[in-house]
Formats: sequence, C-alpha cells, structure tokens
Amino acid sequence: MTVSRDPAPRTAREYPPGDPARPAPPGDPADVLAGLGGSWTWILASAIATVIPGVIVLVWPDETLHVLAVLIGLYLLVGGVFRFVTAFSRREHGDRLPALLVAVLFVLAGVLCLRHPLQTVATLSLIVGAVWLVGGILTVYTALAARDLPHRGFVLGAAALACVAGILVLATPTDSARALTRLLGVWLVLLGVAELALALAWRSALHRALTANRGGPAAPD
Repeated sequence: MTVSRDPAPRTAREYPPGDPARPAPPGDPADVLAGLGGSWTWILASAIATVIPGVIVLVWPDETLHVLAVLIGLYLLVGGVFRFVTAFSRREHGDRLPALLVAVLFVLAGVLCLRHPLQTVATLSLIVGAVWLVGGILTVYTALAARDLPHRGFVLGAAALACVAGILVLATPTDSARALTRLLGVWLVLLGVAELALALAWRSALHRALTANRGGPAAPD
C-alpha cells in the first residue's frame, strides 16, 4: 500500500454499502493478503517451492509411483496456496477471478493426487498436464486483461511455458514411473526458473516504482 504524504487534511468521502471503491479498513485480511501476494519475495518463495520437488524427483528418479504422486500432490497444494494469496494482489476484482480459479484447480488436483496415490502413470500425467495447461491459459488471459501489469512479457512467457509443459505431458506417452518422473522433474525445474526470473523482474519494477514515488532517480538494478 502507498501512504499519502500530503499533509493537508481531507474530508472523508462517503461510500455507499457495496461500493467497490470503498477502501479496506485497517488490518483487513484482503488488504494484508494483497500486500503479501504483491511482493517479489512471495513470487520467489513460489519459485523455490516449484524447483525443490523438481530437483528431488530428478535426483531420485527410481522412487515408486506412490512417492511421486505424494510429492506432486504436495507441490500442487502448496502451489495452490501461493496462487490464492497472489490473486489478492490484483486491483480489479475481475482480474482476481482467473487467478482464484487457478488456485482452486491446483488444490483440487493436489487433493486428488494425495487421495489416490496408487494411481496409474496415465492418470497422474493427465492430472498434472491438465493443471499446467489450464493454469497457463488462465494466466495468459489475466496478463492480457490486467491493467498496468509490470513486466507483462515475463508473465506471458512463464504462462506460455506452463502451457507447453501441460501439452507435452499430456501428449507424451509415458509407460513407466521412471519416465514420468524425469519428465515432470525437468518441467518443474524449468517452471521454477521461469518464476524466479519473474520474481527478479517484479523486484526491479517495485524498486523503480518506489524510487519514482520518492521523487529520486532510479537506481540501476
């Protein structure tokens, strides 16, 4: 949130009940989540939560399908939490809906993986591929529809990578848990690196905005 530095007193504006322009009261949970989800460190934490399971499944590719399903399920649940909080950083309520849908999709898929961990390779591929593809499409829509989105190109690039990952996982035949493990591990690492680049770009944008608000020259990144 940006705090006004104007010392002149202002007359309080009256907002009718239900007016979307009504400011959130101090300590409002949505306002707190918006500040958290809009920080670059939150995106960085999401990137780390994506890279770690990818590295694990690449280092131990001989784990059973049961272990892989549990690991992917936990990744999806954690990813859903990150995306749920990030959705509140959108200014317009209409821009929050696609992000909330992605969060719900991640959580539901994670529950499915944990509820039935002894499923087939094809079922696990279908769940993960569908989540990445649908999530990527909704993120592309959000990036194009959101106003004044910093580093829109980075967001679109990460979303396009998720779409490609989803399509390849759905289209690539995997007959063994080992092959699926390698495939998912590579894409998890790539998606995590893309989120890491987005976090650093977001940090740069926030730094420039803060410098502009203070009226000083922008410091080099």
